[in-house]
Amino acid sequence: MTSLIQIHDMLIQRNGRDILYVHALDILRGETLAVVGPNGAGKSTLLLALAHLLRPRRGEIRFGGVPLREWNELEYRRRISFVFQSPLLMDMTVEQNVALGLKFRGVDRREIQARTGIWMNRLGIDPLAKRRANQLSGGEAQRVSLARAFVLEPELLLLDEPFAALDPPTHANLLTELSNLLAEDHRTAIFVTHNLREAAQVGQRVAVIVEGKLRQVGPARQVKAHPADDAVAAFLKELPH
Repeated sequence: MTSLIQIHDMLIQRNGRDILYVHALDILRGETLAVVGPNGAGKSTLLLALAHLLRPRRGEIRFGGVPLREWNELEYRRRISFVFQSPLLMDMTVEQNVALGLKFRGVDRREIQARTGIWMNRLGIDPLAKRRANQLSGGEAQRVSLARAFVLEPELLLLDEPFAALDPPTHANLLTELSNLLAEDHRTAIFVTHNLREAAQVGQRVAVIVEGKLRQVGPARQVKAHPADDAVAAFLKELPH
């Protein structure tokens, strides 16, 4: 399997302060990498850097073997989708929200209908197609957000704690469905969470970020059994069992 993303010696700063350092990280095509760590550790910063919304102070991110700084901005954005903790839906119907990105890209109307229908069905929201976004529950809105991301068929899917604001049963259901979808779809995805159990459920590998530094990458079981350093061990110790 080839790498879709390669990060080397990447330092991200804000207001002159170091907020994330990644010595080396390769993410394989078709892999789901779960990024775990405490609040404020730098997990979301990694996603923003991969979305090219934050530029490294030094080091390099390569996408498909090409440095990110050499990509055409619009062409790169068309290869990724971002799902946030809040769904950020437009004031229109479910169907229109799911189709929105495809319309912006000038996709043929019949193809839009076909792809929108497929992903509304896969996310279980086709019965809600004509319902307006402001009439949805939190879980329904996040399903729409996921469908809107998947329908674009991105090479890279970035998910920033997408279920954190949901009630526990809805959270658990959506986590299982997303895990199954990613396993079936073989799409490269990065899923951010502060919960190691969630990370193990969704990701083939887990990347641990603590205190602004990527400290360990590997299968969840290996990370839990053999923490790379004291900072990782302390983070794991604080997690509920």
